[in-house]
Amino acid sequence: MIVVTAPTGQIGRQVLDRLLDAPNRATGIRVIARDPARLSARVRERVEVVRGSHADPLVLKEACAGADSVFWLVPPNPSADSVEGHFRDFTEPLCEVIAGQGLERVVAVSSLGRGVAENAGQISASLAMDEAVAGTGVHYRAVCPPFLMENLLGQAGSMRDAGVFSLALTPDRVLRTCATRDIAATAARLLLDDAWTGRDDVPLVGPDDLSPEGMAEVVSEVLDRPVGVRHVGGADYRAAMLRFGASEAWADGLVDMVEAMDGQGFYGPGVPRTPESAPTGFRQWCEDVLRPAVLG
Repeated sequence: MIVVTAPTGQIGRQVLDRLLDAPNRATGIRVIARDPARLSARVRERVEVVRGSHADPLVLKEACAGADSVFWLVPPNPSADSVEGHFRDFTEPLCEVIAGQGLERVVAVSSLGRGVAENAGQISASLAMDEAVAGTGVHYRAVCPPFLMENLLGQAGSMRDAGVFSLALTPDRVLRTCATRDIAATAARLLLDDAWTGRDDVPLVGPDDLSPEGMAEVVSEVLDRPVGVRHVGGADYRAAMLRFGASEAWADGLVDMVEAMDGQGFYGPGVPRTPESAPTGFRQWCEDVLRPAVLG
């Protein structure tokens, strides 16, 4: 049995689809969903559904009963009063279930930056989650992307109406990226493979050498209209997050995260690329995903 968390989210939904479409899958699938109505009819017909949050120890225990593997993703909570506390609220129940119910494998979405990132907000909290879960002795794979291309989708309206997107990152510095489709493909492959053991990171770095300015050039070409990138300073970025309803702790964490990304370089040009495991290029993603979101 494979358990999938966050099955209606951007990544979890794609993981679930790939598992359901796998031709030689020999195991059942169970999902944990706060709102099962958000699952498609196709999914509800083919999986077991446990209603609730995977931060709830009782829900997680029920979902993992008799399971072999878990796809693990801690969803963001911009209203959380502590970034570290938010990740800990999910991680501690998982560690308890691993100890008590004999899970064999966990595949989790984490981040690049291990051994490098310091005071990096949500990234540091994610890396601490890895340490805690792997410390139980479970076979563990941390899928580690850099900047997600899908982070730009929230600014589709700004690209369409104002010809600009904003980033709190140095505009002319290379920023490594990854598409969520490649995260989902890798996670599904690992979940369907019962041969791997031990602990390891799986870096997923796309094939591009683009800075935010270079990304804007590609976006302009794909959309056939001029689109620029606007640099947002840390104070302005924090203020914007607060206006959108984030707690002070979450907004501070995001500022720490982007400042660490920018200053410590773990999403930057020194990161080795792995095109065989993250094959989607930024232009292809723009054509497939961004263009319909902006112009559709």
